[in-house]
Amino acid sequence: MIFSQTKPKVYFKTFGCRTNVFDTQVMMSNLEDFEVTKDEKQADIVVINSCTVTNSADSTARGYINQLNRLPKKPRVVFTGCGVWTKGENLFKEDKVDSLFGHSEKEKINELLKKEERFFQAGDLEHIDDTIVEEFIGKSRAFIKIQEGCDFRCSYCIIPHVRGDARSYKEDKILEQIEKLASNGFGEFILTGTNVGSYGKKQHTSLAKLLKKMSQIKGVRRIRMGSIEPIQIDDEFKEIINEPFMAKHLHIALQHTSKEMLKIMNRRNKVLKDLELFEFLKENGYALGTDFIVGHPGETNQLWAEAMENLKRFPLTHVHAFTYSKRDGTPSASMKDIVKGNIAKERYNELTSIIEKKNYEFRKNNTQTLEVLIEQEKNGKYIGLDQFFNQIEVESSVDLTGDWIFLDDYERRQDKNVARFK
Repeated sequence: MIFSQTKPKVYFKTFGCRTNVFDTQVMMSNLEDFEVTKDEKQADIVVINSCTVTNSADSTARGYINQLNRLPKKPRVVFTGCGVWTKGENLFKEDKVDSLFGHSEKEKINELLKKEERFFQAGDLEHIDDTIVEEFIGKSRAFIKIQEGCDFRCSYCIIPHVRGDARSYKEDKILEQIEKLASNGFGEFILTGTNVGSYGKKQHTSLAKLLKKMSQIKGVRRIRMGSIEPIQIDDEFKEIINEPFMAKHLHIALQHTSKEMLKIMNRRNKVLKDLELFEFLKENGYALGTDFIVGHPGETNQLWAEAMENLKRFPLTHVHAFTYSKRDGTPSASMKDIVKGNIAKERYNELTSIIEKKNYEFRKNNTQTLEVLIEQEKNGKYIGLDQFFNQIEVESSVDLTGDWIFLDDYERRQDKNVARFK
């Protein structure tokens, strides 16, 4: 990207998931006549990459738009992301945003931002990007988007309706991007997408085959994955779990551990099969995370108690837990037997407390050397993630940002590991 003092300044505000983080990098990579700024107060244009996974996500984006209107230098507001397909039309009609474009149009951002008149260009839900992202501004790890869309139809989820059906990026484009990023100094890669485990569908390939080819690229040291479904960890994938390039952490989306709740949520996974899979991965040295929805309609006291008894049997170390939030346009939104907010909060606290204890036990019992990529310096300490996706805080007299370090001597605290680098 070429910068000039005379170019209009663009600030990107990204909400939501890692896929949105990548999409923002795609947009940045396609800017030619504008300069990216990290200060929204200096921006001539603010591009909002929105999330719409819940009603509250929409409210958050709307609240941010209102904040922009109070800035001394009121910027032009351009709206994109998943929210285009749910709330975009209303925002446009109400003049809350100046312009709007969908996911499929983001590679055209340079020409779109040059338009003087207002525009609403939603695009389609079939597009696959062609952009090669060669840098990640402000990141020490690289996010690689390998697919788009989802064929699952979970009752609570709007995402297939705003990102379309599952479709994979071309393998040669993915590998070309990784080669460029590796040559630019990136060693850790995080595969992301709407449904990562569906990669290769209809293309006669698979996620496991892609991982093997990625590992052969010079400079690739560690590969992580975004959330993957239990049924997508097949025999071919299991064959590579002990390869040295694999991070010893997998995030496997359970969403619940009650058989009846999984049925209500229209999920494809089964509790006993999930447990068998998690035990297998634990035996192979993996730390294991999951997504878990608390307080979904129909979650009775009995079903919750059953779910927690089951959960205690799972060798989990991390959880992305969130209380159910209504998403208009989904089957769950019209379901009865609503769980009250105070009860959902109590259940959330119970769940996270169980996993925090499991994580501490995992770290206390671990005897392997920690392989840490230091991501940032914060308050005089260096912060990084090890191969198990556990954060470590390191004291050092030298700048470690972006470095790989190996630690055998470290303190295991309740909330994190800490060490002094000599």
